[in-house]
Amino acid sequence: MLELTMAAVSAAEAGATAGMLMADAPSEPGTLLRVGRDKSLCRLSTPDDWLFVSRVHLEFQCAPDGTWRLTWLRGSLPEPSSEVRLTVGEHAQPVAYGGSVALPRGGSGEVVIQDRTAPRSVNVGFYHEA
Repeated sequence: MLELTMAAVSAAEAGATAGMLMADAPSEPGTLLRVGRDKSLCRLSTPDDWLFVSRVHLEFQCAPDGTWRLTWLRGSLPEPSSEVRLTVGEHAQPVAYGGSVALPRGGSGEVVIQDRTAPRSVNVGFYHEA
């Protein structure tokens, strides 16, 4: 099972945990969890006017072996309005626009979508129950 918690944070709300959203899904091959502005396609959705987040921005997909991959889906713009980074323990790494990375099996961490033009972010915590 993969569990996600999401908080949309602006500079005025830094440190606040109110308004957190949660989603989970079983670790079955092909299972998807999406994060973005489109409420009809995404289990976790951001404010509609946060245009630095695509309609479908992040996709968590379960592989045939039960592991999960994170993909930053390419949007309609050639250059993104945000940056995405994955943090597991003390290790932080950027995720490439259109790129994909494996999540640790049985691990936890955080994925941050950072607006390049304003002090706001979408923070998605994850926990993979092995």
